Amino acid sequence: MYSSSIFEGNLDHFSDQEPQRAPIGIFDSGVGGLTVLRQLYRQLPNELVIYFGDTARLPYGIRSQAEILQFVREIITWMQQQQVKMVIMACNTSSALALEVVRQEFSIPILGVILPGAKAAVQQGKRIGVIATPATAKSNAYRHAILEIQPDAQVWQVSCPEFVPLIEQNRIHDPYTTEVARSYLATLIKQEIDTLVYGCTHYPHLAPILRSLLPPQVKLVDPAVHVVAACAQDLDLLGLRNTHPPLPTRFAVSGCPQQFAQSGMQWLGYTPLVEQVCFTNATISQLQQDYVG
Repeated sequence: MYSSSIFEGNLDHFSDQEPQRAPIGIFDSGVGGLTVLRQLYRQLPNELVIYFGDTARLPYGIRSQAEILQFVREIITWMQQQQVKMVIMACNTSSALALEVVRQEFSIPILGVILPGAKAAVQQGKRIGVIATPATAKSNAYRHAILEIQPDAQVWQVSCPEFVPLIEQNRIHDPYTTEVARSYLATLIKQEIDTLVYGCTHYPHLAPILRSLLPPQVKLVDPAVHVVAACAQDLDLLGLRNTHPPLPTRFAVSGCPQQFAQSGMQWLGYTPLVEQVCFTNATISQLQQDYVG
């Protein structure tokens, strides 16, 4: 189920001149995917990036699989129209509920965060805790992926519905957020976990709080680090790594650009220029033609 191959379909998309200069598309429901973007800046500094935050429809973690699949199809269709060379699904909920389906539907390479995160987790320990959105936790995606790799591992998952709204509202330093985190971690601490996986790309923003509440021997696994490492490997395999100086990252959201720019500033170290994107009738018509008709 958790295939690491991104090469299903054809690669005619890359027949244009100098495809290495094409952008990488990254998307998330909001600012969570900026943790992946920061890793891409560190590991692949020459790559041009288009970042999309579906802020008008967050949080994804309380959505149904049908809703998530529709959102993901719309976003990837739009990204394909922007001529990206690869898509990183910087959202655990989307990776859990939609990745395998859209890989079969689109010819463009698509990476998710769950398999890289699971691989990293089993290298750290065997008593593994996962904090995740309700939808990701309910899917058991991390449990299945970890046990496929390491059958004798033990996995405990905790649904954390309040984390994403608190992060998006910039309430990380609110004492209430610490108390919520303490409540979510209590079960995992009781189980004496040795490894904790951020099962949502928003959660590394909470690292100082989580570290302060966890026993010091517990190792933290950020799937963002490992999905970008996988991206680098796949770019090399496809001959698509960019060696030219990059252009500035393009940011787009479905909600309020100003709100995203304000929230993103503290994570990026600069105030991004953000545009609003409304999926056009042409995009929806293309989706209906491809997947409904």
